[in-house]
Amino acid sequence: MLGPLMIDIEGTSLSNEEHDLLRHPLVGGVILFARNYENPRQLGVLTDAIHDIRNPRLLVAVDQEGGRIQRFRRPFSILPALGSIGDLYEQDPRAAVTFAADCGWLMASELRAVGVDFSFAPVLDLRTSQSAVIGDRAFHRKPEVVCKLAQSYVVGMHDGGVPAVGKHFPGHGYVTADSHREFPIDDRDFYDISRADLLPFRALVDAGIEGIMTAHVQYPLVDKRVASYSRIWIEKILREDMRFAGVVFSDDLSMIGAQTEGDHLDRVDKALAGGCDMLLICNHRQVVKDILTALGGDINPLARARLMRMRSRGRGIGLEVLRNSPKWLAVSGRVRERSRFPELDLDDSNTLR
Repeated sequence: MLGPLMIDIEGTSLSNEEHDLLRHPLVGGVILFARNYENPRQLGVLTDAIHDIRNPRLLVAVDQEGGRIQRFRRPFSILPALGSIGDLYEQDPRAAVTFAADCGWLMASELRAVGVDFSFAPVLDLRTSQSAVIGDRAFHRKPEVVCKLAQSYVVGMHDGGVPAVGKHFPGHGYVTADSHREFPIDDRDFYDISRADLLPFRALVDAGIEGIMTAHVQYPLVDKRVASYSRIWIEKILREDMRFAGVVFSDDLSMIGAQTEGDHLDRVDKALAGGCDMLLICNHRQVVKDILTALGGDINPLARARLMRMRSRGRGIGLEVLRNSPKWLAVSGRVRERSRFPELDLDDSNTLR
């Protein structure tokens, strides 16, 4: 069965050491970065190799949001930032809803064509002036608009054969600090958070989204623990109150915002105790080895069952064949027509976003 750890690999193919690590029963998936991609053929060989290691097969994920955050580039379609869909909504709401579905389908169908199970998308945070790290990665400043566009985007992802993961629960849009480098604190009370940030998450949970990723943000008026370790946020609010039955992913436990709970093993223990099903640990090979040695072997059977929902519908027809299909030609043409591509500060930092 699939274990609770999602880890990274170093290059464009598996080393013998990585092959052995991925066989460990506590590993359940692999997160890919720009460093793991040369071209679609190489990527397909890599994902096949990962999937062939275990049965049931390991999950393969990536950050392919569009805009600044897109790990696989040409000949993959260049995707617009989600914020540009929200900008279109200001002029033409109906066109923006269609645009969202097109972007979700295009991203998902291309990932499936090369054997990637899902992207950590869409961002459900609100687009505010406070958070530069989110910025135009978010659809819109108004939660009701985010609800509409995100639901349409996820419909497109599902049509493309890929499950969706909404992030960063319960909302990263109102903090200035970047949790990759700092300790973000959101001093609002639960009432203010629930009537704004939580609305998109509630809407997508009601619509059946398969995964939710937590924020390494502390909301001290709700719980002193950051959300990734908080039973109040995960078990009480997300599971019980919102009735979410899918997979809860932690954000990367190597980030500065996650370092409130001791060393990596402490963080893994606290995240599992808090209610996370799958924990991401990136760019720390020795840490992964130490955790696999020290962590107990018991795996939550409910988490195992939930993780099986994160598979794509299987390898698609191949990217080259897909790109010559009538639907791809039509959808990609509409996305190019609607997209604006300023000079992007592309994120090649090999960190989870």
